[in-house]
Amino acid sequence: MDEHLRQNIRGGLALIPLIVIVALLAIIARPRSVDTEVVEREMAEDVKDVVAAVSDSTSMCAPELHPFDPNTADYHALVAAGVERRIAVSIIRWREAGKVYRIKEDIALCYGMTDSIYTILEPYIVISDEHRIKSYRTSDTTYSRKYERDDRSKRTIEYTPFRIDTATADYLRTIGFSVRQAELIIRYGEMIGGYRSIEEFEECYAVDSTMAATLKPYIIFPERETTDMSYTRAQHESIDVNSADSAALVALPGIGPKSVVHILRYRDLLGGYYDISQILELDIVTSDNFQLFSSQIYCDNSKIEKIYINFARPKELEVHPYLSNRMLRRIINHRELKGGWSTIEEMIDSKIFNQEEAARIAPYLDFGTKPQE
Repeated sequence: MDEHLRQNIRGGLALIPLIVIVALLAIIARPRSVDTEVVEREMAEDVKDVVAAVSDSTSMCAPELHPFDPNTADYHALVAAGVERRIAVSIIRWREAGKVYRIKEDIALCYGMTDSIYTILEPYIVISDEHRIKSYRTSDTTYSRKYERDDRSKRTIEYTPFRIDTATADYLRTIGFSVRQAELIIRYGEMIGGYRSIEEFEECYAVDSTMAATLKPYIIFPERETTDMSYTRAQHESIDVNSADSAALVALPGIGPKSVVHILRYRDLLGGYYDISQILELDIVTSDNFQLFSSQIYCDNSKIEKIYINFARPKELEVHPYLSNRMLRRIINHRELKGGWSTIEEMIDSKIFNQEEAARIAPYLDFGTKPQE
């Protein structure tokens, strides 16, 4: 019986392919129903719609470009000129935030702009005379910022001794500084509690070495009051927080072993302290404890490790506590598009930093050429 059953099973399996073939032939030979024909007709129409849509999108991807002024054109004018909608929105948003497009390359900084898109748009960008950086003319009111700076260096200025602690921004303007430089000099002086030496004046990021050397014989720094001798002696005996080791710091009142670890670690991340008040940025250091040891420490700013901002790798930048991810992205993107900077003011103009952020990070930036290692 078992052998007979096996033979029947094998016979049934052999018939399965034949049954399948017959079924397929029956399906193929079956007349198409009305519903099937309707579906196929609708599918054909859909295909036509897709082809038309692809054709339309292709024509939109390669529009005919026309000249446009990014300072005056509205959204519809930009789109009509062939600018992509998202780029048009970016141009207008930045303009509404106060941006004035002085040169064509300013467009390259808009959000969403790529090198390839800018290359296509560049021949059609028109900057009107009203907004363009102006070349030198005979009238004093028509200098561009660059030529104004050059002209100041050529003017003959009769310097006279002046007190840096009472000098106003207007006075600094008359001796060769720009309006912005004068304001930054005043602000930086207030931040550090006043300039006490030519070295502190040179550390201001708005003062270049040439100007500092020129003004050195004329700047009068405030004299110490009756406590001057005690201050000098106290500073001489105090500890440089930028070179002190953990043993020296823990010996000070108000600093414990845990605080020392955080103070030294933060010093390494910053590259050194330029003001002792930076220690208060640590949560572990309270203002009461800071008062206990602040009079016994000082900062030797010459020991600060500078960042060569025009050459530093992203990994070198991202570890600094004062550089956020937003700043880092803007630094890298701007550097790739337009190169580096020569002053902190240029970084402010490039929207990398605002005034407050620039004041914090400036002592750590070097705009020169990175020395060979």
